[in-house]
Amino acid sequence: MAEGRESIRLLVLSASLRSGSLNTRLAAIAAEVIRRGGAEVDEASMADFDSPSFNGDVEESVGFPPGAQAFRERLESSDAFVICCPEYNASMPGVLKNAIDWVSRFRPQPFHQRHGLLLSASPSMVGGNRSLWALRVPFEHLGARIYPDMFSLAQAHEAFDEDGRLANGALQTRLDSTIAAFMDLVEADKHYPCIKRAWVEFLGERPEPAIDRVE
Repeated sequence: MAEGRESIRLLVLSASLRSGSLNTRLAAIAAEVIRRGGAEVDEASMADFDSPSFNGDVEESVGFPPGAQAFRERLESSDAFVICCPEYNASMPGVLKNAIDWVSRFRPQPFHQRHGLLLSASPSMVGGNRSLWALRVPFEHLGARIYPDMFSLAQAHEAFDEDGRLANGALQTRLDSTIAAFMDLVEADKHYPCIKRAWVEFLGERPEPAIDRVE
């Protein structure tokens, strides 16, 4: 454990079903950075949480699928989450949005007030960044505290070295510092309530219970 770090546990999810996914490789790097930073890691694959398409009738008659139940349980056993998200057609993968839709139906709603960090990797020049902006919308609607800084790895098919780290030292340093700052926030939120502050959006607006999922 890093010197002076209080205990925190992070769920690290690769939001891809594909074997050999670039985002799975990035998630592995993120998990190692988190461990070196003194936190516990729960590494997950999207396959762990894969669920049939959300259907309110199925929820009412059958209940929640195992994948959604597993996602909820592993969220609730973690202090925060890190998602490495592919970009499909300038947005997030449908399988991830479907999992979010299922999990949002649990009470208490497990994304509310949980800290999240969004990462992406893509062969494109934008590095999957558009998927992260799309992903912020449902999470922030559900009351998740999504970290302002995001990390997108462009031309990711050429970005990894033989040791599994990022070949570009400056990018690795930026990823390290982004994750470290996020961990500091999660640690402060969990262990130092005397300095906690309400999470508000950049316009200064607070969630509205009548329209936002803030149970």
